[in-house]
This record gives sequence, structure tokens and C-alpha cells, in this order.
Amino acid sequence: MEYRNAIFIVSEERSCPIYNVGEEFKVEDMALTVPEAKPACLMMVRELMKAVSTAQSFERFTHYGIRKVKFECGGCTGIIRFEFKKEKEFATLQMKLLAAAEQRAKMRHLDKFYDTLRGLEIFEPLDEDSLRDLSAQLRLKEYRENKIILKKGDPGTNLYIVLEGRVAVIGDEGQTLSEMGVGDIFGEMSLLSGEPVTTSIHSRDRTRLATLSSKDFKHVLNRYPVLQVFFYRMLVERAQANTMRSGTISSGMTGRLSEINAVELFQLINSSQKTGKVLLTLDDGNAVVTFNEGELVKVQYREITGKEAFFTLLAKGEGNFTYTSGLSPEDMELPVIGGFMGLIMEGMRRIDEQEG
Repeated sequence: MEYRNAIFIVSEERSCPIYNVGEEFKVEDMALTVPEAKPACLMMVRELMKAVSTAQSFERFTHYGIRKVKFECGGCTGIIRFEFKKEKEFATLQMKLLAAAEQRAKMRHLDKFYDTLRGLEIFEPLDEDSLRDLSAQLRLKEYRENKIILKKGDPGTNLYIVLEGRVAVIGDEGQTLSEMGVGDIFGEMSLLSGEPVTTSIHSRDRTRLATLSSKDFKHVLNRYPVLQVFFYRMLVERAQANTMRSGTISSGMTGRLSEINAVELFQLINSSQKTGKVLLTLDDGNAVVTFNEGELVKVQYREITGKEAFFTLLAKGEGNFTYTSGLSPEDMELPVIGGFMGLIMEGMRRIDEQEG
């Protein structure tokens, strides 16, 4: 039997860099449609096409009754299993009405997201269709009062948007550092930097959150580049706040990358519009990163220079640094390597791809 029109659903997932459990793939006349805002994985396409072109049934008899045959795609760093859900076309009017009712229920669910999201600053640049497509990637989570949402040291796996209620940022001694309400976002720093969660987050009231998984966050940024501006501005604001807490950046400032990672360090210098050099002492050699009024003008890391050296340094998590203010007349004449925001975003995208 050959199924030219069918729908498959992801039933299991382990470290797949693209797809999530519950996402669907539609095959129509041997053409494949993947989930919204997701790229088409060629290995997944190959396995799906192989499944629909075989003569075998998608169901099998077992001692426990009829079970669906599971197919597997495991050609990269992750593994997903998927199974036949249903034929794309419904044979009876009753089934068509049922499908339409399911679609209306799904849209009502999305509308709850949509009305709130439309009023948030982060999504102002998106048009109506783009925002509705993006809202389909979000998942709703609810927490009762005084429940732990995130614990310090946990890996960063989701971005969170507060839709209702309040959450509190909790310090090491159990004290409340700050509170966030409707429209506030948290969890993005761990997604952008790859570092563990730095503070615990508790629900203050009954709270509803819209969440976006780390892999979906990466695809959303690629699909809607305008959102990169918002997150970059947020990173700069956090960096400026860190600068105020730690004092002004001055010549001779030293530290360890284990305490402030390379991304945050360079953002501090950029947001403060400093002119000077950062000397990095790493296990495999030294590097020099040169800034003129906060803009990147020269990078040297071993035999690598320019943008490639900068991208490599962004991934460094161990080593020491020293900042020295002032440049030579020759260095003052160097052209800017590129827009700092674009370089940071490109560097983080490369880190994501390497880790995925």
C-alpha cells in the first residue's frame, strides 16, 4: 500500500536539534510540509518518503492489540521517532466536521495567546500573520502560588513570557531580588549565552506563562530577524545594569571567563562605548580584542583574525582577561569590522549549530 496523502506525528524525541514531540509532517502527492518556522531536515525527509512509498501497513497486530509502526530518524546528533497519524483526506462528512472542530478549538487556544502577545513590546514589529504563526510555536504553562519555575543552576531550556500573575527572582539567601509581571520575559539569557540559569524564579501568584523551547527560539530568531533587535537591546540593558552594579569599566580590570563569559564581557565594553583592548589568556594561547568607542576594530587569536577569531572567542568559557584603555594612533584609524549586534547574533548562531 502506498500512502501519497498522509500525516505523521513525532511520538518520541531525544536531543533532536529541530523537531519536538507532537509536531506533524504532512505528505501530499509525495510533497512534504514541515511544522511552521522549522527547516526541512533532509534526513527526516528521506525517512518519511521511504515510509510512504513502502507497501507495508502502518499498523501491526500484537498481543496487546493493534499498534502503530514506529519509524526512526537518527542520522545526526539526535533521534526522533514518528508514526502514522491519519490519512490527509477524510472519507466521511462526519470526519470532516470533526477535523474542522479540532481546528477551531486549536485556533481558540492560539487566540488566547494572540490577544495578549499583540500588546507586548517584543512583538510590535511583527505583522498579524507573522504573529499568529509565531504564537503556534508557544506552549501554555500554569503555576499555582509560590511554586518553583526555575532553579539556579538548571540548564536553560525555555524562554518564558508572563501572561498572567507575577513571578519573583530569588537570591541565594532566599531573598526577593525583583519581581516581574505581565509582558515580562525571562530565561532568554541562558538560551542566548548557553550558560545555566543564574537565579531561581518562583511564582508569586497564580501564574500563566507562554513558553518557547530553546530549539524553537533559535528557529524563530532565524525566521523573524527583527526580533533579534529586541533581544540584543535587552542584552545591552542587562549589561548596563551589570556595569552599574560592578562599577565603571576601567583600565587594568581583570577577571575570569568562568565568572563573566566572553559574550557578556564584550557587551559590557560595547554598551559603555569604551576604547581599549582586552587581552585573553586561554589554555591554547592568547587573544587580543580591540575596541574603538565600543565598536570592534581588530581581533587576533593565535593564527585567526577578524570575524572568525571573534566568533571562536565567544564560545570560550575558561581563561583570564585584562582590559586596558587607550589605543595607538594606528589602531585608532582601523575600520570597524562589522555591526556589533550582527556579530554577536552570528556568533551565537554558530555556537548553537556546533552544540546541536
